[in-house]
Amino acid sequence: MRAALVQLTVGDDPQANLPETLTYLRAAAAGGADLVLTPECTGLLSSSRDHQRRVLRTEAEDETLAALRAEARAIGIPVLVGSLGLLTGDADGRFANRSFLIGADGEIVARYDKIHMFDVNVSETEVYRESAAYRPGVRAVVADMPFARIGMAICYDVRFPHLFRRLAQGGAQILTVPAAFNHLTGEAHWEVLLRARAIETGCFVLAPAQTGFHPEEHGKGRRTHGHSLAVNPWGEVMVDAGTDPGVTFVDLDLSEVDKARGRVPSLTHDRPFDGP
Repeated sequence: MRAALVQLTVGDDPQANLPETLTYLRAAAAGGADLVLTPECTGLLSSSRDHQRRVLRTEAEDETLAALRAEARAIGIPVLVGSLGLLTGDADGRFANRSFLIGADGEIVARYDKIHMFDVNVSETEVYRESAAYRPGVRAVVADMPFARIGMAICYDVRFPHLFRRLAQGGAQILTVPAAFNHLTGEAHWEVLLRARAIETGCFVLAPAQTGFHPEEHGKGRRTHGHSLAVNPWGEVMVDAGTDPGVTFVDLDLSEVDKARGRVPSLTHDRPFDGP
């Protein structure tokens, strides 16, 4: 199968971001993709919680989701929407950071709400508290597609290997890690984390990413790492999209999953232990 990784540099206006995303989906279809993947925060990237409250919508009302579903149907190709920020109606007012797997018929096959919140102090000037605005998900998701079983994750999840082990033991052959990875932590950790998750699970890892500087009319803007990656089940980087927006293609031979797991069957070697 052929996958297409879409790399974006979105701003804080969903309507302004959408046309470029749709253009890349059509380019992916023209290039023979069997699956198209977009990054985390496909709809918008914003540091202003007030602005997010003004422009975010519920899943049923979100125009970006509706347009991507229609486009998946038009091109006849499944689309992994890395994530969209959505209103939830929760009493505390927090949003959801939700990934969608859309079938070739435009129907939603699976949803995954990001479990692990990015609450970190990257530097003295870069402090993130994702949990202040987004409520964490509580359920891991493996989705059946005609070509493979897909385990869904988002960005900061990649630092929690037990999640990926559960996905692989639940039948996943491909792990998706759409991201808007910080440029400082990305340079240090992005590739090695994705390679580690592939090695530990014997899965393909597909990680479409946001890239570059994201200007905001209602916030300070931020910079992301880029370098959308595809990693094979032996932990080898198959493609690296660099730092420019665009579409990167990669061909997957799913027989490599069984081959890697046959060579090192660590998914079947769990042992109980005591402590600490």
